Amino acid sequence: MTRLRLPRLAAGLAVATLALAACGGQSGSGGGSGQQSTTLTVVNTSGSLWTCNYNPFAPTAVDTNLVYEPLYVINDLTGQQDPWLATSYEWSADNKELTLTLRDGVTWNDGKPFTAADVAFTFNLEKKYPALDTYALWSDGVLSAVTAEGTDKVRFSFARVSTSSFRYIVSTRIKPEHIWASVTDPVKANSKQTVGTGPYKIGSCSPQSITYVKNPHYWQKGKPLVDKVLYPAFVDNEPANRYLAQGKGDWGGQFVPNIEKYWVAKDPKHRRFWYPAVSNVGIAINVTKPYLNDARVRQALAYAVDKEKVSTKAMYGYQKPADQTGIVDTFKEWRDEEASAKYGYTYDCAKAAAKLEEAGFTKGPDGMFRTPDGKELKLELINNGGFTDWVGAVKIIGESMKTCGINLQVSNLNGNQFDSRRLKGQFDLSYDSQSAGPTPYFELRNWLFSKLTMPIGQDASANHGRWKDAKTDEYIRAYDQTLDKSEQMAAVRGLQHIMLEQVPFIPVTQNVSWSQMDSTRFTGWPSESNPYANPAPYSANWEVVLLHLKPVSK
Repeated sequence: MTRLRLPRLAAGLAVATLALAACGGQSGSGGGSGQQSTTLTVVNTSGSLWTCNYNPFAPTAVDTNLVYEPLYVINDLTGQQDPWLATSYEWSADNKELTLTLRDGVTWNDGKPFTAADVAFTFNLEKKYPALDTYALWSDGVLSAVTAEGTDKVRFSFARVSTSSFRYIVSTRIKPEHIWASVTDPVKANSKQTVGTGPYKIGSCSPQSITYVKNPHYWQKGKPLVDKVLYPAFVDNEPANRYLAQGKGDWGGQFVPNIEKYWVAKDPKHRRFWYPAVSNVGIAINVTKPYLNDARVRQALAYAVDKEKVSTKAMYGYQKPADQTGIVDTFKEWRDEEASAKYGYTYDCAKAAAKLEEAGFTKGPDGMFRTPDGKELKLELINNGGFTDWVGAVKIIGESMKTCGINLQVSNLNGNQFDSRRLKGQFDLSYDSQSAGPTPYFELRNWLFSKLTMPIGQDASANHGRWKDAKTDEYIRAYDQTLDKSEQMAAVRGLQHIMLEQVPFIPVTQNVSWSQMDSTRFTGWPSESNPYANPAPYSANWEVVLLHLKPVSK
């Protein structure tokens, strides 16, 4: 199921309620027979309807990452960098200028040539409209200028050294100047344009389903071999899981309880799953709220979450308990085990009570804590109600906090309501996740960097808890100004100490890339032994998987 809903940051797939009649029984689609299958069906849950807005700049819209492409593709599981719209890059001696050479012969799917002017336009548009500057390349004073040099070179001039910004620059999806230059406000536009360089165009869209159709003029000659991608719409996991179990889907991306018995056992020859840990699912804490701006209260909340029970009961063990440092097992070498052990953030109501009492809270005769001014401590936790595993997780969290004397009201919202409130910071607590990268720095930056957030009421691209701390930003910039791994690890250790001492958010479980892959109709899937791409159909670079797949001849 989709965990990241901002298309310009990651996958951000907006899917919707299922209309079975609209999704099944299509010629050549999942479940078909006889002819070679050329339509791949994705099964993934997001909890809200398709908006059918194709605007790649909108905070929430359909996923257009099959349409618009980056300059390089970076594999967040391995760190591998693959040339894409660019073929090479060169840094200046002082690391303050980056020049990329673009691929020759690429055209937009309307036949217009792709040039350096399009690249420069994309980045300068982000400068013109701060809401588009989702990586804070301009607002944080990283870039000073982006200029086209001829038709095939683009020069990025930096105001200061920022080594990690390479990833953000080359991962940015390039937009055509001849389409978007005339749009008055690209953030608010309801666009039906799908002019990109990518392997697919959007064929049709309804609240129930969306289709992506092959771009016959794609620059990777002979690809894709998958002619059409069908994305039926699901509002929650249960109907999606039934659809997957019936063999109607080729590629799943969601939580399936007891998947070995429920799905794999029905066709063990063709069905398998792979769930690499990539980031954290956690509780975003709105630090602008009364009492939640007190580190002792946030520490108390961290001790009041039964992560082990969430992992075993709600997640069937597929997601391990998270560490309060924010470092998942995939990057275990970065974790400060000694510091983590010192704080010992395990489920402990006594420690939670001690922290609350230290902050002036008192326990009433009903066993529930009161604020220093005598009111009941009552917090709301918002959640995407379409994610049944998250619904189970927050139920356990509410129960564990109640046992510790904290009244937690859980609000399971539909996808659109959830997105609106979390992006605007209209919550006490939010069950959330952030996009990650090839080191733990990138996820922690998305949770914690002050330049990524916005005032309450305005959409924030990340850092939904509105965390602002000079020391945190100092560590983020320290990492950003070096290529020395030991220095980068030292900066990440500093961020871990912030996580342990200040608890700006609470990691609950280690977020995995949910991916179920059926080789009945298509082969070439990524695997643990061949991790050429993140295996989830909602990952930022899911087009890489589609470009590797081959239909099975029957």
